Amino acid sequence: MNILSNFSLRQLNTFGIGAVARFYTELFSEEDLLEILHDKNLRQQAKFILGGGSNLLFVHEKLDYLVLKNSIPGIQLTREDDQHVYIRSGAGENWNDLVTYCIQHNYGGIENLSLIPGKTGASPMQNIGAYGVELKDCFHELEAIHLQDKRKDVFRTSDCRFGYRESVFKRELKDQYIITSVTLKLNKHPLFNTSYGAIQEELERMGTTALSVAAIGQAVCNIRRSKLPDPLVIGNAGSFFKNPEIPKNQFESLRNNFPNIVHYPLANGNVKLAAGWLIEQCGWKGKSRGNAGVHSLQALVLVNLGNATGQEIFDLSEEILQGVFEKFGVRLEREVNIL
Repeated sequence: MNILSNFSLRQLNTFGIGAVARFYTELFSEEDLLEILHDKNLRQQAKFILGGGSNLLFVHEKLDYLVLKNSIPGIQLTREDDQHVYIRSGAGENWNDLVTYCIQHNYGGIENLSLIPGKTGASPMQNIGAYGVELKDCFHELEAIHLQDKRKDVFRTSDCRFGYRESVFKRELKDQYIITSVTLKLNKHPLFNTSYGAIQEELERMGTTALSVAAIGQAVCNIRRSKLPDPLVIGNAGSFFKNPEIPKNQFESLRNNFPNIVHYPLANGNVKLAAGWLIEQCGWKGKSRGNAGVHSLQALVLVNLGNATGQEIFDLSEEILQGVFEKFGVRLEREVNIL
């Protein structure tokens, strides 16, 4: 393995933060990973798994880690029945490339998750979701290697304990495993979901007369491109904050004071609020602090306006959290991982 020292990660995170890793290498197979884990000189070195760098904020300039970039490739159909196909993807595959592959083969289930940045291996870690669909809806299993015990384990849906932008890999098993493959269970006869957000409106604008996974995927791409900035143009990590979930009685009290509050009733009786709306009502949309800012079109997105440090962006997020709590009594939670 080629282990690099004092390696800049600026090009490997979508915020464009110039953090420097003590050591760095890239993994293209499980064998590469096991070689690293068995290396006696690296055994005690703290390790950090890097995917697409799209849900990540480096707040430290120097990282005392061996950064392992997961680039394990491969997309294949492993089995099928009358109703379903099982698609296995290497964890290092670009997520949207996997979505595109499935759309091209008319496999239904993840078209609403089009254009989400990052690698496939990260998708179950935070149970990615968009436009009424979450990964757990079509998840079958994943394979992962334990960094200490070096064993390969298989996790099914119940093992992952999926929640809203949550999984066991962000809680109890945080930093204990590296995911090497993800297998999805997709529909040969797609069931379309167009009820969330502006999908139906966009399909009409496109002149769509017959629903298909390709049409829905294109509609989602159009919507995302219109709302979210391109990281290649301006550094960002997409949605920085989670939409908060609050008890119904707290929501009713808020609605008395803010009749136009954007909300979504949940099956468990709670109410989900739109974090972007809360932030915008506090006057943050389009504002900046030094080289860190809030995007002018989407208040959920924090941006690197130039040569911002990770600490600058983090400090801005702290101000936003405090402002929303003071105005609404609601505590927002960051969606990105902080390192």
